[in-house]
Amino acid sequence: MEIRSVGVVGCGLMGSGIAQVAATAGFPTVVREVAQDLLDKGLASIERSLGKFVEKGEMSAEQKAQTLGRLNPTLKLDDLADCDLVIEAIVEDLERKKGLFAELDRIVKAEAVFASNTSSLCITEIMTATRRAPRFLGLHFFNPVPLMKLVEVVRTVVTDPEIVQLGLDFAHRTGKTPILASDRAGFIVNRLLVPYLLDAIRALEEGFGSIGDIDKGMKLGCNHPMGPLTLMDFVGIDTTYYIAEILFNEYREKRFAPPPLLKRMVLAGMLGRKTGKGFYVYSDPKNPKANELLQWQGS
Repeated sequence: MEIRSVGVVGCGLMGSGIAQVAATAGFPTVVREVAQDLLDKGLASIERSLGKFVEKGEMSAEQKAQTLGRLNPTLKLDDLADCDLVIEAIVEDLERKKGLFAELDRIVKAEAVFASNTSSLCITEIMTATRRAPRFLGLHFFNPVPLMKLVEVVRTVVTDPEIVQLGLDFAHRTGKTPILASDRAGFIVNRLLVPYLLDAIRALEEGFGSIGDIDKGMKLGCNHPMGPLTLMDFVGIDTTYYIAEILFNEYREKRFAPPPLLKRMVLAGMLGRKTGKGFYVYSDPKNPKANELLQWQGS
């Protein structure tokens, strides 16, 4: 089978990025959203992103126009019926994903391949909503999709090896570097990353260092591009908490258990950059300050 056309369900942060790289790679791409305002917002994001590539000289104005011309925005799932590959990029909610795929299974041609962009949910469980288990896999892109080079290609115990290869080939064709992962919670990256992030919170809780010093320690001592607390603010405190819960439920190991501070930050609405306050306060986004309310106050 050859992938000639792509469908993306969801035009938010991840979906718009996936649609952009697919269209840039030459695939006619149908991108579907549930409401016109959300679709318009996603398309505007794609146009801005492509514009930055033009400004940097990495893409011509003509290539930008051609990429936009390959995008077919829609509010109808029926418009994905003839796509060869359909990638789901909606909210990280298992039941909503299963409901979506059950509907897509009735609409999209039987020979098409389905993929989920989930970062941590069980691909096998999502797959059970369809009648095409051998043609189902995970394609986990990373944020921001147009810039991040990695894609985790996730195979289940029943994914056809030819479909796995198709996923690897598709990732290569979009300019990404794929790695092959088995269907275990967190796959490879989050399985290794999340315990590190949670340990950074525990270090803060236990007074090992300040917010700034924990981040500086990992940036300058391990040559990381950003510290763990800054990274969680970027990803989203609620997203980190949600993924940690999934990992803990799967493995039942203490290192995956969300620390008390993480839960309380979510309850308090301190979700990071998107709410203006997390481990840092973003009243001046270019010069964030450590959130003094979270600094350790032990005697």
